[in-house]
Amino acid sequence: MSQQRKAQLARKTAETDINVCLNLDGTGIYEVQTGVGFLDHMLCLWARHGALDLTIKARGDTYIDDHHTVEDIGITLGLAIKEALGDKAGINRYGHALVPMDEALILVALDLSGRGHLELDLPLPSTKVGSFDTELVEEFFRAMAVNGGITLHVRMLSGRNTHHIIEGAFKALGRALRQAVARDERLTGIPSTKGVLS
Repeated sequence: MSQQRKAQLARKTAETDINVCLNLDGTGIYEVQTGVGFLDHMLCLWARHGALDLTIKARGDTYIDDHHTVEDIGITLGLAIKEALGDKAGINRYGHALVPMDEALILVALDLSGRGHLELDLPLPSTKVGSFDTELVEEFFRAMAVNGGITLHVRMLSGRNTHHIIEGAFKALGRALRQAVARDERLTGIPSTKGVLS
């Protein structure tokens, strides 16, 4: 069996203190404590559906709001994905998932291109889910995509319940990433005619 692709990263600023351990070749085991309950729930779903082993310990200035914590976790996770992938030799590179969550139907397509970019078409009916500001979903996805070098498209095909829409998006992101990072035994080099993904 090939060596497992792992990364362990820490990010500490005046606003947040984040530690992430990620295994792309995991089985969906997670331990997530961010101080932002709704984000914890979404990241656990992401790890389970992505078959990622994930540990996150985070502290942030949530007495102000959750923005810095959510964005910095996205940054750190993006960097962890990038590090764990290494040179990306032999991976599928592309992944997509179409995930229903009750009335919501979410499409995620991504390319581990090395060029971080987000296209988000995810209209959210409510500005809050519990105490969570739903506008932070976009901040998280953008931070992960840009820092992970991921071209990421997230699109809602149907949906009315904000919780269901966001949950569908995180599940679809996990499944699409799982497909993209998977190794293809027929591929021995970088999956690009340029010979590099960056």
